[in-house]
Amino acid sequence: MSNREVVVLSVGGVRFVTRASTLQQFPESRLARMLNNDDREFKLVNGEFFVDRDGTLFSYIMDFLRTLQVSLPTDFSDYQRLQREAEFYGLYPLADLLSQEHLLKPRLEILEVRFSVQEMQAFFRIFGSCSTTVETLAEQITVFTGQQSGQSWNSPFPSQKPLVPLPLERPSHHDMVFQCGTDYSAGDQFVARYVSIKPDNRKLINGTNVLGLLLDTLLKDGFRLVSTRTVSSEEKVECYSFERMKRPAGLTITVNQTPGSSGVAQAKRSQVQKGK
Repeated sequence: MSNREVVVLSVGGVRFVTRASTLQQFPESRLARMLNNDDREFKLVNGEFFVDRDGTLFSYIMDFLRTLQVSLPTDFSDYQRLQREAEFYGLYPLADLLSQEHLLKPRLEILEVRFSVQEMQAFFRIFGSCSTTVETLAEQITVFTGQQSGQSWNSPFPSQKPLVPLPLERPSHHDMVFQCGTDYSAGDQFVARYVSIKPDNRKLINGTNVLGLLLDTLLKDGFRLVSTRTVSSEEKVECYSFERMKRPAGLTITVNQTPGSSGVAQAKRSQVQKGK
């Protein structure tokens, strides 16, 4: 039976079709031993292996065997039951990961946008609970500056003028600061700052337009606007608060196979997760 390439399993009435090599990822597991008829829990009926276990949870077992990653839905809650299933099948590296629920559960991510207007300039400050999100957003936002005469600063074709990109201010890993609009420099000269937010290619100078594009970008990225308030009526500072459930980075099992050793014994757990 071990030389078959395609294996059909019926788990609690749910049918699964996979490769034998997938079930043999962990040679000491019951699923691998099943192919050699070494486990009486698995009955071979009409060419299909039958096991009286939870078929819905087994779909996550199969996903793990195919990818060697643990990636669960944001609304998943049966960690203990899935851990019990992993132990039943002899997949102890998976059971070990599931015992650490805090690594797998989605986290509530908070982001805050502060916006103020002073004369002809608009100021933005973005705070985020996840530094990775702030870093990604900082890569999307570019501020361009150029010194122009008072008669031409309001040209509708800023791309035709020599504009220089400016780095965003990053007071910490969790926030960024930038501004747009115009300011006097000397004589009839203005310093103009335009903002571009990828994937939108426009260079915007009006603060209200930049705010609208920024909020729309966050909403498209899965954030939900939860509140809008005025922080300082004197300074006209508006605050927009967002939140979203952030899926954790996938946890990966690395299996090092060496002569005379088993995949379970050599299993190593690695986690790639930023913004903690």
